[in-house]
Amino acid sequence: MNNNTPSDGFYKLYSIIKKLRAPEGCPWDRKQTPDSIKENIIEEAYECVDAIIENDRGHICEELGDLYLLATFEAVMFEESGSFTLDDVFNEICSKLIRRHPHVFADAQAETPDAVIHQWEEIKDKVEGRIHNDSVMDSVAGHFPPLLKALKIQKKAAKENFDWQQIDDVLVKLQEEIDEFREAVNNNNSSNIEEEIGDILFTIVNISRFLKIDPSTALTKTNNKFISRYKYIEKTLKDSDRSVRETDLNTLEELWQQAKTVQ
Repeated sequence: MNNNTPSDGFYKLYSIIKKLRAPEGCPWDRKQTPDSIKENIIEEAYECVDAIIENDRGHICEELGDLYLLATFEAVMFEESGSFTLDDVFNEICSKLIRRHPHVFADAQAETPDAVIHQWEEIKDKVEGRIHNDSVMDSVAGHFPPLLKALKIQKKAAKENFDWQQIDDVLVKLQEEIDEFREAVNNNNSSNIEEEIGDILFTIVNISRFLKIDPSTALTKTNNKFISRYKYIEKTLKDSDRSVRETDLNTLEELWQQAKTVQ
């Protein structure tokens, strides 16, 4: 670690981006627009989450840098168009943080995380005027990935007391959805099958939320676990000049069980 302050590092990043965007800078960087790199922000955010889940500190540092890069890049491009400055961005977020934490910067009281969240929502609605008169669901971003969107929808409903009372109720609902899915499969009704799969996934997200488990993190860990075990099978077979495709299912199952013991 160096002894520079955060402002030193950020100003260096800002200066580099400005140089890349200058007439004598990089052709690729100069060609970019706020719209052209918006998907990169999503990709880098997911890569950062992966690094956090893996608890790889060096990788986390790198991915956080990529996020700062893209956020600064976007701000610089809007600054160039005269829409707002990077200073405006910082002032806006500072004002918002102070406004939404009156228990820290003023005389309000919020002793628990739940109280802080309730206060946060009240400030958004009553102070900032972000009231959705038609539906509380209007505040759920349309472009969220489906798993995250399901979680956000359920949290919004729960805040309005539209929620299960206990985990057993949600588990009963899951069994109902599985039974309906099985019926759709037996009837070979493709549209109903798709609908019931969606209902099962939505209920699984509800169970995760109820148990305070992030479903995206849980699924990411399972994905990584599957990849690791599959690679073990591939390597084991390759060592004996075989492939997964050429191996019978019983052997693959035995290798899978072996992978579970060594991963």
